[in-house]
Amino acid sequence: MKTEFSLAQLADPDIAEADKILRACVHCGFCTATCPTYVLLGDELDSPRGRIYLIKEMLEKDQTPTAEVVKHVDRCLSCLACMTTCPSGVNYMHLVDQARVRIEQRYQRPLTERLLRQVLAFVLPDPQRFRISMVLARLARPLAVFLPTPRPSATPGLIQRLKAMLALAPNRLPPRGALPGSVFAALGKKRGRVALLQGCAQQVLAPRINQAAISLLTRHGVEVVLVRDEQCCGALTHHLGNDADALARARANVAAWRKEADGEGLDAILVTTSGCGTVIKDYGYLLREDKAFAADAAQISALAKDITEYIAGLELEPTARHDDIVVAYHSACSLQHGQKITGLPKELLSKNGFVVKDVPESHLCCGSAGTYNILQPELAGRLRDRKVANIASVKPDMIAAGNIGCMVQIASGTSVPVVHTIELLDWATGGARPALNAQG
Repeated sequence: MKTEFSLAQLADPDIAEADKILRACVHCGFCTATCPTYVLLGDELDSPRGRIYLIKEMLEKDQTPTAEVVKHVDRCLSCLACMTTCPSGVNYMHLVDQARVRIEQRYQRPLTERLLRQVLAFVLPDPQRFRISMVLARLARPLAVFLPTPRPSATPGLIQRLKAMLALAPNRLPPRGALPGSVFAALGKKRGRVALLQGCAQQVLAPRINQAAISLLTRHGVEVVLVRDEQCCGALTHHLGNDADALARARANVAAWRKEADGEGLDAILVTTSGCGTVIKDYGYLLREDKAFAADAAQISALAKDITEYIAGLELEPTARHDDIVVAYHSACSLQHGQKITGLPKELLSKNGFVVKDVPESHLCCGSAGTYNILQPELAGRLRDRKVANIASVKPDMIAAGNIGCMVQIASGTSVPVVHTIELLDWATGGARPALNAQG
């Protein structure tokens, strides 16, 4: 794709990166076939290729984002299926992230939408605030029936989004998990030492996921530490276009993990929420222009691993087979498209005694996508229903996934138990049977 940035514009590292990405695009349109919003809506501007044209024009002409540009960029799930399909290696992720920052900085959203986004950015990255918000949402949920039915609109309104938030609140919250700063000793001969990302929403909604990870790891000789000064990974605010907040969190985490690595040592930083893992693995890119953090950020990104990547090297031995249990494996977008981890989780489940079924249209997003199921509830609901129908077609006893957002989203549309991959692997190798829902 031909670009026409001025030399002055190209002096900006972000614009130079955008120019590189745009020039790689050859307009082939392969991305349209795997883009969830294009599949649903059939609008070229709701495809990666269409959004690339919109973003190119906005950046080249240094324009204030228009309502039309904002609408189509907001509809993007950042599922990154387009990057898996693209034969030219277009890094759409970095381009759309840059567009979101430009929108956040220069576009004046309606007051109610600005307030909602500020509330999400304030509450979701903080486990204490998120826990309180879940309790309040549960109490307020019966009042949702009194909210008026919103009129159909291309852009969801506040009432529709409030209803979506209330619908996602769990009926109850589980007890709190382990505290930051906790260290779990390896059982038997010590084989390694890792930090385990504590997460934000996950430690409130399903602390049992990390409990299962700790159980499996320590039983296989790996010491696990929950780093005390760790923060939210920054993914939530990063995808809201709040770059300053996201980068501040990234720097704080780099410093905390670097300190731990320099002290007792770390073989890896393990992540059980793949949406977080994709961003942490990108810290090296996000902080590339920060002289104080660039080198450390690159090292931290190299240490970050999805939990399945690490345990694949532990040579797990199942203590009991569960050949009578059919597991539908849902491949989270952030895992299969963002981190290019596709077959490994299924292989681990199969080797450890489960009957694993592929889900039709597995490349399509479930509609969770961070805060997407709140900000775009109608599209998210359609994607969830499509995903649930595809899962139902394989008649599973359980659904396994590697991302809490997907788990909550899918569980809201099915009665089939939804669990984390690590819970099944822990169970197969001597741990407890997993709880049978995604929300506690």
